[in-house]
Amino acid sequence: MTPTLPQVPTQRPAQPLGGMSVESPSADTAPAGPGFVEAPSRPRDEPDDPAVLRVAVVQYEALLPGAGGAAVEANVAAHVRLVEEACNRGARLVLFPELSLTGYELTAFEVPGGAGRPLLGSRPSPWLTEDDPRLRPLQDVCARTRTVAVVGAGWREVDQTPRLASLVVGRDGSVKPVFKTHLHGPERELFVPGSGPEVLDVDGWRVAFAVCADAAHPAHAGAAAEAKADVYAVSALYTRGEELRLGLHLGARSMDHRMFGLLANLGGETLLGPSCGLSGGWGPDGVALVRMAGTGTEVAMVSLNRSRLDAYRSAAGA
Repeated sequence: MTPTLPQVPTQRPAQPLGGMSVESPSADTAPAGPGFVEAPSRPRDEPDDPAVLRVAVVQYEALLPGAGGAAVEANVAAHVRLVEEACNRGARLVLFPELSLTGYELTAFEVPGGAGRPLLGSRPSPWLTEDDPRLRPLQDVCARTRTVAVVGAGWREVDQTPRLASLVVGRDGSVKPVFKTHLHGPERELFVPGSGPEVLDVDGWRVAFAVCADAAHPAHAGAAAEAKADVYAVSALYTRGEELRLGLHLGARSMDHRMFGLLANLGGETLLGPSCGLSGGWGPDGVALVRMAGTGTEVAMVSLNRSRLDAYRSAAGA
């Protein structure tokens, strides 16, 4: 069976925040794809301006839920298309949710047998590893478009240490795994925690990466701020009933440390319950710049302006 890529929602349960428009490909000129939400920007917010970081926050509904390792290649292909579309809109950083390459299907990671491409006749592994051939299409698209993509996966290190990770795919095709620090529930039985946020350079912007529950712990964002992060980028799964929690976490982390906040939420139905959506971006004042209206696959385009960041930091004495 050939999986189909996410379709444009026919209706949205709520309008985007004031002043934003929703873009989707025309039915006469392009195949169906995800809706794109554009955050309001200032006239100076040009994609090629080094003082502006153009980001695509992807709220992604994983393909083939429950298929474990068999879902990886299908989701990689969908990620490639989303990176290409985001790049066409000027994105230099594309942020995907927690476990976006498999969906939040923890039972898949209980299957023994290691990682990578399996032997003939066996089931594909959900675990990704260094030099995994299934990641090659993502590495190629990032190198071709000169875009940085952050995707969610189960990861085994060279010594087989199991991690719940965000994989930062660089514009040179490199793969840098970043590990979730604050594991919870069954995750503690499957993964080894990381030791804190990773802060990487993206076009001169210092971006700290977090995975889901990391954002619920103020010390995690505090460590990112101590490392001089400009952006706190969270790949997550928040479910229905956690809408307030999501907004408070990202608003507080952004405001407390005068950083931009980004959150990509896993969409659709999950084993923890239905997604609450609300992926988006937050300013250094803690105010939401853009948030998703639905719970399926959509993309928010956000322009982060360094002048706004500097103004808030100056006012706060940072």
